[in-house]
Amino acid sequence: MKKYIIAAAVILGTGAIINTAMQSCTSIATSDLGLAVIKRVLLGGINKGANIYGNKEAFLQNNLVDKALPKELRDINTTLEKIAPSLVAKEREYIAEAAVYTVGISKPILESAVNSLNAQDVTRIIQGEKGTATLILKEKTQTQLVQAIAPRVEQELNKYGIVKTINTALSGSNLLGSLLGGNKSNVNAGGLSMLASEQIVDGLFNIIEDHEKQNSGLLLGAFGK
Repeated sequence: MKKYIIAAAVILGTGAIINTAMQSCTSIATSDLGLAVIKRVLLGGINKGANIYGNKEAFLQNNLVDKALPKELRDINTTLEKIAPSLVAKEREYIAEAAVYTVGISKPILESAVNSLNAQDVTRIIQGEKGTATLILKEKTQTQLVQAIAPRVEQELNKYGIVKTINTALSGSNLLGSLLGGNKSNVNAGGLSMLASEQIVDGLFNIIEDHEKQNSGLLLGAFGK
């Protein structure tokens, strides 16, 4: 009788181990599959953003890019609309042209960050709301992207002379000093290029997030939800 009891215990114990191992393998497989799908979705969003940014007209017509316009620059444009409406259109056009040159800088940074996503990121995405994958990508790269593209944006804006033109149009305005880092009636190129860089980066994240949400079904399916 004791031999039968011991044998049963061994069988049951082995079964528990096998079951636990199967659950572990399933978990790992789900995590690996989920990570692969997350990367595919994010890379798809990055490519979509790069295509929009590579086309000046697509950039100008994209509502997600417009939503990323910093408040300070929006306030400047509101003032310009009252005294020199055509200048706002030129400013937007020059920023769009500058954005074209940032694609080659920002895309590799974003792709590298996507490829470095790990199991902890997957867990957070599983537990988070729609758009969490893009939020994680933004946390990892936003500051780096702005710093990386700002010099090129400033170079392009200086080429078009937009800063000097804005200064001329808004000469004497008390609005500029506090917004763009110049004196009471002057805006420096660094301030304007930084705001433009922020718009370019945040607009790109808006596009990636929108793409992620549009493909949320893929993510849910990968995690068996």
